[in-house]
Amino acid sequence: MATGLTIPSDTMFSPSERGMWIKEKAEKTRSTYSESEINDKYSKGERRVITEMNREKLLTLVNAIDKPDYLNIQPLYQRRKRWDDEKKSRLIESFLMNIPVLPIILYEVRYNSYEVIDGQQRLTTLYDFYHNKFKLIGLEFWTELNGLSYSELPSQIKAGIDRRSISTITLITESAADPEEAALLKQIAFERINTGGVKLSKQEVRNCLLSSDFNDLLFSLSRNSIFTKAWGIPSHDDDPELIDNNLYKKMEDIELILRFFALRHASEFRNRKIDFLDSYMRKTTTFKQEDIDFLGNIFSETINLADGIYGEKLFKPFDINKQEWSNRSYKEYYDAVMVGCSYNLDNREKLIQRKKQVIEATKMLLSDKTNYKLFTGEGSTKAGTQKRIELFSQMLDRVAKD
Repeated sequence: MATGLTIPSDTMFSPSERGMWIKEKAEKTRSTYSESEINDKYSKGERRVITEMNREKLLTLVNAIDKPDYLNIQPLYQRRKRWDDEKKSRLIESFLMNIPVLPIILYEVRYNSYEVIDGQQRLTTLYDFYHNKFKLIGLEFWTELNGLSYSELPSQIKAGIDRRSISTITLITESAADPEEAALLKQIAFERINTGGVKLSKQEVRNCLLSSDFNDLLFSLSRNSIFTKAWGIPSHDDDPELIDNNLYKKMEDIELILRFFALRHASEFRNRKIDFLDSYMRKTTTFKQEDIDFLGNIFSETINLADGIYGEKLFKPFDINKQEWSNRSYKEYYDAVMVGCSYNLDNREKLIQRKKQVIEATKMLLSDKTNYKLFTGEGSTKAGTQKRIELFSQMLDRVAKD
């Protein structure tokens, strides 16, 4: 489908971004394969995940955590939520009663070096328990053990727990053709194996499986003061209200930063939005430092421009029903504002000088009922996303050139 979406010049993309969609375009042109080609692909083991399944004694697994470069229990992608001592104690009680516990899922980063991609909370609990970092509380069936740490347990209780085991599943994607394909296989395997426990958000899964310098950048940018203020997220890391913030606790703030970077490539949008974000995130695992620096600057310049124009109205659209600016931010409107501003960074001085005209033009754009619906929730399809970005970018361009 043809689109009027403005495609920015290559100078708006980092070096690694400039050719990142070539492979998809080549694959898209070919849709049929012969039977012999399909059989050959299977024989070569392409797109096949290799797994190993084992059972490990709890104490053996805990000791492995301290072994250098062997088991990374706290990779940079770790989830923000933490188990409290009562939930940790219930896990220990499950082991004591020999109740089955979900397996730990590991990923072999390189030979004999593993990363925990699911089960970090379980392993952390075991590690803390064996190192006497918390006392058991809230036990239902072994209430007589409440208030005791591991070292304080009766000898037979300790021996009983030490004999318990937990299953581990190790993913080895050694058949992948390249790092991006390995990341895809890793993601598919994890999503299909992880059928129990606390359901992860899509961004928690991405951060769990696709740790990289780019992933670190997302976390860093999510604490940008303009960004946190616009989305009502506490800006100080030690703020007790931060962990209860809905965007923060499910990493939706991280996903908003990812949406900005990915939707700058909206002309390449295909399939569902979550698939497009997944694809962009996988491609970033090989980004170099020059890419990270470039993208960090683009985000900062873009959000500074957007804030310089809209200020308190940032990411809050004009409500045609109430005839006033909304008091809440919308993700779809955020996408259009951020990507549209990034496409117009060359016009930033004019746009800041003419911010009153920009605000009036924005109000006019949103006064159309069809557009208002488009910018506040409807049209999450490829066409709807591209249309939002197109309308907003063209509006900014008109104001800059008038």
